[in-house]
Amino acid sequence: MMSLSLSLSLSSPTYHFASYSKPLCALRSPQSHHTTISHQKLLQQTSSFLGYNPLRYSIDLSGGMKKKRLGGTVCYAAAALAPRNLQWVCAISSFVLMLAKGTAIHKSFLVPLFVLQAPTAVVSWIQGEYGVWSAFLALLVRLFFSFPGELELPFIVLLMVIVAPYQVANLRGTKEGVVLSLAIAAYLGFQHFTRAGSLQKSFDQGSIIATLAIICIVVAPCLLLI
Repeated sequence: MMSLSLSLSLSSPTYHFASYSKPLCALRSPQSHHTTISHQKLLQQTSSFLGYNPLRYSIDLSGGMKKKRLGGTVCYAAAALAPRNLQWVCAISSFVLMLAKGTAIHKSFLVPLFVLQAPTAVVSWIQGEYGVWSAFLALLVRLFFSFPGELELPFIVLLMVIVAPYQVANLRGTKEGVVLSLAIAAYLGFQHFTRAGSLQKSFDQGSIIATLAIICIVVAPCLLLI
């Protein structure tokens, strides 16, 4: 009887140990699976970090900056060559030629050139109240005094813009007006460079301003036709 109880007491712990061994393994298996997944994620992050190439992104960034700079340059050039700006260039160059002394052109041709290429703001000011009063006072002074030779043409321009009929005024800003302006400018350019004697003499100290103004009044209508 005593040997039977001893055998039962010795066999019972092995039974309990065997019964609890499976739950312990079941509890440990999710932890090991989670550790495997974390290890795989760590390997993926490491490989992506090692595959990162900062030089490639720097090249892309530099290419994007070059594209932005090129686009800004093109936009700036297009804005600078707008018809309104070209009209200002032609009008200012014509006015400079009226006052310049280093040229032998027929300056009377500058009057219709200015009328055809004058910007809208200038024409509106001349035809407005201030322009009419300026023309009236200049005409009143001209009756009793003589103008210097350089101021005769600006005074005539002032009067011509005021009294120009609408058929002539409507040529301003049209293709026909630009072609007529180009013909006048080409004739004045031919006169200037022919009477200067040579191309080198036309860029002398006394003629360089007139030469640059001649180039501007020829180039501006050409760009307006494009």
